[in-house]
Amino acid sequence: MDARGIIGDLAASGHLSADAAAWFAAGLADGSVTDAQAGAFAMAVRLKGLDPAERAALTAAMRDTGHVLAWDLPGPVVDKHSTGGIGDCVSLVLAPALAACGVYVPMVSGRGLGHTGGTLDKLEAIPGLGVELDEAAFRRIVEETGAAIVAASPEIAPADRRLYAIRDVTGTVESVDLITASILSKKLAAGLEALILDVKAGSGAFLPDLDDARALATSLVETANAAGCRTAALVTAMDRPLAPCAGNALEVAASMEALEGAPGALRDLTVALGGALLDLVGIAGGEGRIAASIDDGSAMDRFARMVRAQGGPADFASTWRRDLPAAPVIRDVPAPSAGTVVAIDGRALGMAVVHLGGGRLRGGETLDLSVGLDRIARLGDRLSEGDPLARIHAPDEAAADRAAEAVREAIRLGETAAPMPLVIERIGP
Repeated sequence: MDARGIIGDLAASGHLSADAAAWFAAGLADGSVTDAQAGAFAMAVRLKGLDPAERAALTAAMRDTGHVLAWDLPGPVVDKHSTGGIGDCVSLVLAPALAACGVYVPMVSGRGLGHTGGTLDKLEAIPGLGVELDEAAFRRIVEETGAAIVAASPEIAPADRRLYAIRDVTGTVESVDLITASILSKKLAAGLEALILDVKAGSGAFLPDLDDARALATSLVETANAAGCRTAALVTAMDRPLAPCAGNALEVAASMEALEGAPGALRDLTVALGGALLDLVGIAGGEGRIAASIDDGSAMDRFARMVRAQGGPADFASTWRRDLPAAPVIRDVPAPSAGTVVAIDGRALGMAVVHLGGGRLRGGETLDLSVGLDRIARLGDRLSEGDPLARIHAPDEAAADRAAEAVREAIRLGETAAPMPLVIERIGP
């Protein structure tokens, strides 16, 4: 078996055998497959597509190129994955809430991609907190606190790390088959019993079109369940920011407020996702349990313990308002006229944060974790002229001016708003 033959067969017939998937994934991991061959393979998959069995075979093959964790814990091992959006800091609230409900959450997360923020970048706004942990530390923290949120080690699905970088430069990022294999090869390598997926649709989502989001959610659910991991997906709204903010420290602040009991969409979606995940592992009344863990303070306690275990402040639950970094320039963006907020271009708001320094235009850039937007007006809000559309946190006045213009262009005023429901539908068991 060789790379040229596998690519040729796939391009001609549209079929990928399990043996061919395993051979190619191993070649990606050990370097025997060249970049050109990897790019040709990715393009063949994008153009021809894979059937459910082939997609599952590729996912399992990529997972098995690295270390697959196994756990021996006195409760179910679970996780959540989001396809990303603006103000989506659910992981920071959900992981400790799940831990407070008696399950274990070894969450392997990523950094910001494009216009969307990354969970790891947000956590690093907490002074001293480390996300690059070795397996021994990862296991210890999960066992002791119930949750840890860390970066993937080089031993986790190395075939995906290689193929992901090549997809980024070959126009094959938006293949549902390759997205599925990429996400699940890493998640399944964490040794999960159950997984809940948050697949976004709307202007701030990676896949704005609702039908595209449904197709991805269906692919992910079918593939994960075929691999033996109980999985369901919620298709959720990203036609507006989930929390009324975007930016690393600002989203940590929003998460802390939610853990303190603040109402809003962030809490509501955390409860819905957590409830669905607990139901998957046979824990009845999941939504009520998640809500209770927030209201009684046990979720906050778990988060504080996790922060401390990962090197952050020992008393972050009570000191977070002074511990998080603050930008030197903070000012409102006034509405140019009266009207109702009828549309929000989430992608544009996300890129405004990137240009403030809160996201990466090129790989390896150092972020300004203090910058971003908060107090973003909600869909349906009725504003008077001069009321704030959002508040900018910027490194200097010139950057604030540019961000203000972006906010004014991203938030449209009119007469009637028709937001999507927060949870559009559930896919899977």
